[in-house]
Amino acid sequence: PEGSLGGLQTLESQLGGCSKEELVRRLRHEEAEKLAALVQRGRLIQGVNRQLQEHLREIRELKAVNGRLQAENRELRDLCCFLDEDRLKAKRLARHWQLFGHHAAQVLRDEVAACLRKLAGLEGLQERLAKDNLELKELCLALEEECAAAAAAAAASARPDASPSPSPGPGGGSSELGLPCGPRDLGDGSSSTGSVGSPDQLHPACSPDD
Repeated sequence: PEGSLGGLQTLESQLGGCSKEELVRRLRHEEAEKLAALVQRGRLIQGVNRQLQEHLREIRELKAVNGRLQAENRELRDLCCFLDEDRLKAKRLARHWQLFGHHAAQVLRDEVAACLRKLAGLEGLQERLAKDNLELKELCLALEEECAAAAAAAAASARPDASPSPSPGPGGGSSELGLPCGPRDLGDGSSSTGSVGSPDQLHPACSPDD
């Protein structure tokens, strides 16, 4: 306050020493400066308003972008939840398939082992059958040889022994028993060409030469 009072007193002393024209000139100068300051202030306010409008527009655009980003974020979050559920389902399914694979592999191993055991048994049975077949074949060959030998012996024993030729009878003629083997005619209408083993046919006696 003391400084303001001192300034007013100095201004009054300066104005008191000026003429009327000088006061009018200084007043107009002050008014012009004041008007220029007001114009400058208006321009500054307009610039500030323009910047404020630009900032508001940027804020609205940023809000719109933020809304879109939030919507995309929600969609991505929902997608992540869905993918996580699918991942858990796939993990559980893979676990089930893994257990099934282990079980199936164990079953297949057991079946293969059983098949191998059966195959080994069948191979042993095949070897025994082959051995039995070989023994049977040898036995059949031996039986065939025995049968052939028995047939030869039977044929040799069934062959009749040769008898000596009888001497001529008193009449000088030969007897019927001394006839050689072959067809004969008895003169009574019968022939040796009849059926073998007929009552009217006599068995000829064969000489050793026959």
